[in-house]
Amino acid sequence: MRAVLQRVKDASVTIDGEVKGKCSNGFLILLGVKVGDSEKEADFLAKKIANLRVFTDENDKMNLSLLDIKGETLVISNFTLHADCSHGRRPNFLNAEKPDKANALYEYFCDKLHTEGISVVEKGEFGADMKVSLLNDGPVTIILDTEEIMK
Repeated sequence: MRAVLQRVKDASVTIDGEVKGKCSNGFLILLGVKVGDSEKEADFLAKKIANLRVFTDENDKMNLSLLDIKGETLVISNFTLHADCSHGRRPNFLNAEKPDKANALYEYFCDKLHTEGISVVEKGEFGADMKVSLLNDGPVTIILDTEEIMK
């Protein structure tokens, strides 16, 4: 499972001209589910994200977590995070999980963020054509891949 975290002041997702989700002061999370991922990866990632200390304290040091600041999240499913661009000019997405299982794990991950104490977990719409807007804070962008960090 792969997540791209962007620390944001504001973020929103629009589908068919209507805002479907938004957050302030927290993370925009692009989430990609890989073939073979399970609830174990989702549990690990949700806990890591809730407790990752990348928000600034009173001394302007990255020392506070999403939980510490009572931050919000907007989670967007994104199978393209598992693109394989090693051959030719067109990426393949064979590493991305099939939609049914990927959607179930996406929903589970969002629920798990709530369980970890994140009170605002907004979502896009799985499989939809989405327009995502954000105001980066920093910018701070972090890539978490369970294949690398769960070793």
